[in-house]
Amino acid sequence: MKMPNRDLLVLVKDEFLKKEEIEFEVEQLHSLLFRFETMDNFCLAHEAFDLNKYKVLHSFKTIQKLINQKEPKPFVFICNKN
Repeated sequence: MKMPNRDLLVLVKDEFLKKEEIEFEVEQLHSLLFRFETMDNFCLAHEAFDLNKYKVLHSFKTIQKLINQKEPKPFVFICNKN
């Protein structure tokens, strides 16, 4: 698996962890994030508010098109459903 180029802040309670153990934990976090950070999961967890048409957009394809636009439309917001 290719290691992504990201910064993670990992806080541990045990100050006596070895460097290898911390690296193992970070690798496990990368593998979890790699599996869960997909476009499918992103589109399921978000919705779009189009204030130009006064609509809430829930469809997977619509949200994916909005994300992939080079020039975003004004007053169209992508929000997390939480």
